Amino acid sequence: MKAWRILPLLLLVPVLAQAQGLPTLTFGIGEATEPGQVSTALQVLMVLTILSVAPAILLMTTAFTRVVIVLSFVRQAMGTQQLPPNQIVIGLALFLTLFIMAPVWTKVNETALQPYLNNELSQQVALEKALVPMRDFMLAQTAEKDLGLLMEIARVEAPATRDDVPTLTLIPAFMLSELKRAFQMGFMIYIPFLVVDMVVASVLMAMGMMMLPPPIISLPFKILLFVLVDGWALVVGSLVQSFY
Repeated sequence: MKAWRILPLLLLVPVLAQAQGLPTLTFGIGEATEPGQVSTALQVLMVLTILSVAPAILLMTTAFTRVVIVLSFVRQAMGTQQLPPNQIVIGLALFLTLFIMAPVWTKVNETALQPYLNNELSQQVALEKALVPMRDFMLAQTAEKDLGLLMEIARVEAPATRDDVPTLTLIPAFMLSELKRAFQMGFMIYIPFLVVDMVVASVLMAMGMMMLPPPIISLPFKILLFVLVDGWALVVGSLVQSFY
C-alpha cells in the first residue's frame, strides 16, 4: 500500500521540474566606452591563451621531459612492450617531476605567490619574481653549447652573465639539454640488457636453436636481472640525483 501512495508523487516530479524552468545564460558584445574596458578584455584573452598552453609550458620547463624519456627507455630496453602501461609511466613521471621541482616551486610560492595574494606585490613584479627560480633551475641544467647554439640561431648578442639570457632563448636550449641527457642515460640503461640479449643469442646459436627468437628467451632473464639489482630504485635514484 505504501508503494501505491508514493507512485503519484514520483509521477509529479517531471511536471514540477518543467514548471520551475532552467536558468538562461546570455552573452553580449558591445562597444567599449573606456580604455580600461579594452585593457581588461585583452588581459582576459591573454589569460585564457596562457591557460590553454599552460600544461605544455609546465612540462617543457620542468624535469618531466628527462624523466618520461628515461622511463620509456627502461621499458623498451627490457622488451616488455606495453608493460608498464603508458598511464603508469606518465603517472610516475608526473609525480617524480613534482618531487624534483618541489624546492623550485616552494621558492616561487614564498617569493611571488604568497606576497601577491597578500597584496604586497603587483602582478608584474610577482611574475618577474616567480620567473627567477624557474630560470635558475633551467640555467643549472642547460649546457653552454646548447645555449650558445640557440643564441647564435636567434642572432642574440652574448650576454654579460647567464642571468641576462632571454627566457625565450633559454627554454629551447634547456629542452635540447634535457633531450641530450635523457638519451645519454637511455644508452647506459640499454647496455646491460643488450649484453643479456647477446649472451642468449650466442647460447641459442651454439645449441642449434636458430629458429627460436632470442627475445622470448632473454626476456625472463632481463626481468630477473632488473629485479635482483632493484632496477626501479636505481633508475629513480639516478634520475633525481641527476638534477641536484
